[in-house]
Amino acid sequence: MESVIKMVNLQLVLLSILVIGIICSRLKIVSKEGQESLSNLLLNLVLPCNIIASFSSHVESDNMARNLVLALVISAIIQVLAVAFGGKLFKKFPKNEKDVMHYGLICSNSSFIGMPVAENIYGSLGVVYVSMFQLPIRITMWTSGLALFTKVDRKSAIKTILVHPCIVSMAIGIIIMIFSPPLPGFVTSTIDYLSKCTIPLSMLIIGCILSECSIKEIFDRSAVYFSVIRLVIFPLVIFVILKVLGVDDVLLGVSVIMSGMPAGSTTVILADKYDGDGHYASKVMFVSTLLSMLTIPLLCAII
Repeated sequence: MESVIKMVNLQLVLLSILVIGIICSRLKIVSKEGQESLSNLLLNLVLPCNIIASFSSHVESDNMARNLVLALVISAIIQVLAVAFGGKLFKKFPKNEKDVMHYGLICSNSSFIGMPVAENIYGSLGVVYVSMFQLPIRITMWTSGLALFTKVDRKSAIKTILVHPCIVSMAIGIIIMIFSPPLPGFVTSTIDYLSKCTIPLSMLIIGCILSECSIKEIFDRSAVYFSVIRLVIFPLVIFVILKVLGVDDVLLGVSVIMSGMPAGSTTVILADKYDGDGHYASKVMFVSTLLSMLTIPLLCAII
């Protein structure tokens, strides 16, 4: 019960900051260009610092190496399932909507929302597992996911994955965790301070993105259908399978939480950039993000 109350409080905090982001965008306190700058700041600096700080915090867990590998395997299997069955789950919808929903199933908002939630529940260990969990997500994001909207250049996709700041920071974090090199105090403090910006900055950005949607769009049936699959059915299936297999409790919790994240902001960005249905993508992200404020605490109560 204590963990559920803690998660409800976190969701209220996240929702409050999200609303502030909406207000800031509507009042032009944050412009469209400013929103893009904040997103770049989060992805290229703050989240990498959060990952490095987590790996550097000397987290302890039984069978750590085994669980890190298992996190990669579980995430890879989940991504394969999302790619293979996503099209079938949404085949009754028009192609423009089906592609958006399929991408939203493949690529969730694992960075902006998933990482803060996992850290709040499981601490640094949760962030470490999430960091490993995101690697297959990044791969499918720039391969199978991007292919839903445009032709994929494999060479460019591989380069994008390898040089992504979150992937590079994960490699740095693993090196620090294994070899524990002595770092100057001001360096570790700087990384820690920047990592603490993750929650407020991520939710402000999401609020700015959602400010472009109309509240009336919450009643779109197809977006609600997608949200039920993305936020409820998908994570519950993962929970049952991993529970039967006897997976470590923390890893199981992280896997379920990550599987129950709403559609990511790249759903809107890529659909709009490559002449997909950007408006519908905004609708899907809007509905799934708001409903996740209710479903995430329920998932936490189950795990």
